[in-house]
Amino acid sequence: MGRKQAIVIGAGVGGLSMGIRLQSLGFDTTIVEALDAPGGRAYVRREQGFTFDMGPTVITVPHFIEELFSLERDRANLTAEDFPSTIVDENKRIKEGVSGGPNTSRYVQIVPILPFYRIYFDDGTFFDYDGDETHTREQILALGEPGDLEGYERFHEQSRAIFARGFLELGYTHFGDVGTMLKVAPDLLKLDAVRNLFRFSSRYFKSDKLRQVFTFEPLLVGGNPLSVPAIYAMIHFVEKTWGIHFAMGGTGALVQGFVKKFEDLGGTIKYNAPVSKINVTRQDGKKVVTGVTLGDDFTMEADVVVSNADWATTYGKLIEPQYRFWNSDLRVKLSQQSMSVFVIYFGFKADGNETEKLRHHTIILGPRYEELLKDIFGRKILPKDFSQYLHLPTLTDPSLAPPGHHAAYTLVPMPNNKSGIDWNEMGDRLRDIVFDFLDERGYLPNLRERLVCHSYITPDYFEGTLDAYAGNAFGLEPLLVQSAFFRPHNRSEDINGLYLVGAGTQPGAGTPSVMMSAKMTARLVAEDYGVEDAIVSGKASPELSPQPA
Repeated sequence: MGRKQAIVIGAGVGGLSMGIRLQSLGFDTTIVEALDAPGGRAYVRREQGFTFDMGPTVITVPHFIEELFSLERDRANLTAEDFPSTIVDENKRIKEGVSGGPNTSRYVQIVPILPFYRIYFDDGTFFDYDGDETHTREQILALGEPGDLEGYERFHEQSRAIFARGFLELGYTHFGDVGTMLKVAPDLLKLDAVRNLFRFSSRYFKSDKLRQVFTFEPLLVGGNPLSVPAIYAMIHFVEKTWGIHFAMGGTGALVQGFVKKFEDLGGTIKYNAPVSKINVTRQDGKKVVTGVTLGDDFTMEADVVVSNADWATTYGKLIEPQYRFWNSDLRVKLSQQSMSVFVIYFGFKADGNETEKLRHHTIILGPRYEELLKDIFGRKILPKDFSQYLHLPTLTDPSLAPPGHHAAYTLVPMPNNKSGIDWNEMGDRLRDIVFDFLDERGYLPNLRERLVCHSYITPDYFEGTLDAYAGNAFGLEPLLVQSAFFRPHNRSEDINGLYLVGAGTQPGAGTPSVMMSAKMTARLVAEDYGVEDAIVSGKASPELSPQPA
């Protein structure tokens, strides 16, 4: 008898991770991707010898990547400890050389980045966030107010406790029912992990600069520091424990590594294959998925469908309303989408002085913090000023640009398309403002004269090309009321055989989180389809595989 068939919609990091997981569970898996190449938000743009990662560039928790590259056909390893003690030790964080594991290194080379980020304030001072205990405390003394060092010690211990409970113990918990959430709620309340992150941090720091340093990171996954729950303080310890890393060749090289691993396990990818419909039927009174339709009329049948597409798009556009109750059009309409971004990709001639001010990851904060966040997330207006994340990967990997040149992108947080901003009118204007700022402030002097090529994307790219509802860049906004049980479930509540993976489902957005979501969803699939224990544990005989019903 043949193996059960699975279809994954979308070849983003979440979809590829899911495809690898399904192959290890014994399914025959096809990934269908609307674009002409893999990556989704991690698509790669190439121009005049420059290579630009279009999306995520920050890699944490190399162990998650090593897990995926270690999987074998019919050996899912889903019962192994998620966080073995051998990897949970910040004193063993790799700070130089190759930071990817042995199986990762067969597909892609990953290296550590130090500092994790250089964070500039509007007055030109900066904080090098590198996870080093001594250096961190020295900078707090230099930049902070009286009492901030003692505040940091308390913040540090509270963040450690949130990390231990919220990430190491609960990180892989699928909140599929209210009971699961209620069991952990008292602990999170006790840890003060449900207060918003900015208020939480303000309890420990008097300095506005330090409040910004220790709250900006949720912006990298679409969260508003003024509203995300303080459980996001655990990011501080995630980075301290495992560091920040870079895939040589760019995030696109990691994506290609995942593609090769998936194909090595027997999986198939179809490009230029947009899904127009998830097919559902009624069997014995239950709504059951039967496959997908590509384009106008090409149908692919499957026992399992996993969507790595945007959650709102999955339910709001791909599934007929009569098959949806919990994920209704009204819920989609009322959901709060994450912010979007304006990203400029540019190649330029090096002058040899780039490292005087810049690092691989540079955060440039504007004159306003709280009010800027309110403009972006609340008022949804075009701000009068901006902050940005400048990515200069050629400081680590010169091969991404022609000799004597750099490839860069700068990302400016913006409201999603519920703002009504006309990006056809504003795009060129904002690009010029950003270029002038980088030049005049001395981050990249004489940039205009050194430019070789440039292009940009706006929220319209996310809404149009990536089919993300309202042009969101990170899925649903990570609010308390859109977290845990209240975040879309990895197993569809409406339709048997339908699952979700990626930024829009549990646990949330960000490269490590979408890899976690694939493992969580794989466990649900294994449970629902009665996959042999020997396969789930990774101790299978070659002849074992999930059989059709």
